[in-house]
Amino acid sequence: MQHTTKQSAILLLADGTIFHGKSIGIKGKTFGEVCFNTGTTGYQEIFTDPSYFGQIMVTTNAHIGNYGVNAEEVESDRIMISGLVCKNFSMFHSRPDSESNLYDYFEKQNLICISDVDTRALVSYIRDNGAQNAVICTDGTSVEELKQLLAATPDMEGLELASKVSTKEPYFFGDENATYKISALDLGIKKNILRNFAKRDCYIKVFPYNASYEDMKSFNPDGFFLSNGPGDPDPLFSAQDVARQILAQNKPLFGICLGHQVIALANGVSTYKMFNGHRGINHPVKNLVTGKGEITSQNHGFAVNKEELEKHNELEITHIHLNDGTVAGMRMKSKNCFSVQYHPEASPGPHDSSYLFDQFIENIKSSKN
Repeated sequence: MQHTTKQSAILLLADGTIFHGKSIGIKGKTFGEVCFNTGTTGYQEIFTDPSYFGQIMVTTNAHIGNYGVNAEEVESDRIMISGLVCKNFSMFHSRPDSESNLYDYFEKQNLICISDVDTRALVSYIRDNGAQNAVICTDGTSVEELKQLLAATPDMEGLELASKVSTKEPYFFGDENATYKISALDLGIKKNILRNFAKRDCYIKVFPYNASYEDMKSFNPDGFFLSNGPGDPDPLFSAQDVARQILAQNKPLFGICLGHQVIALANGVSTYKMFNGHRGINHPVKNLVTGKGEITSQNHGFAVNKEELEKHNELEITHIHLNDGTVAGMRMKSKNCFSVQYHPEASPGPHDSSYLFDQFIENIKSSKN
């Protein structure tokens, strides 16, 4: 095995804290909000998830890259994270069906990565001090210059990012002869959401984040879907207006993650930026309707205001996050609408919550009848 000498690199946090590590070999610097994911597998799906746009990802798993990459295991058409922080970066991979190594994958897209970081200490620090902006530097730029550049980086709160990842033009997914038609608003949609709809006999037309209700209605859909995505939901005024118009017509509506937050805002319930957020594939959720527990895949830094939701006449909480009691799902009492804060499509993660796609199809069936 060829020995290579890694160059020194740093991760500088907005509060001035520095974590030292090594560059994997791609020179440069990258900015974003630092966050961590506790998943032990599925790193390629995480890196290509549009919900992570604008974020520097810290992986708590000790080894990243050891099973390479595969073109079938992506959630979008490119890497979405701003940068990667890890403990051990594997230049070599051993999985038989991998197509290349992670380094080549990163190099083609110029993704800056720092390895050999004490990620246990870093995650502990983020847990105690909250998510904040950071910069990975592998090109030797001085700390003072980095501090100035970092100070000019906008905070995630108030930041509209759906426009950075949404499709520019509408497109179709699935079999055009399918039984059901769905209009999906792309706020940063994952491919596995579309796959889950398609395998349930749905033909989907995916619209840009700023599409109007009339645009989406022109497809003559049986149901509407608001997708996951990055950034703060509060500036998404167009999406909130679309949600209000769908609800006014009482059409079947399903929202996931950012879409869930947009539905809350459309009903006058506020959202807020969480101290750390939830990111991983083992988050426990309780379904208050069935009384059953679910292990879920989650990725969000904003949440719906629980106190306002509990006081709302038309909304009720259906799912609760068991670690901190935050809202994990809700539904409307007099409208054909429900949403969840987590990811029932997983990829990566467990499939405990895939029934929610079936629930949406049942809502569509009831509406058609």
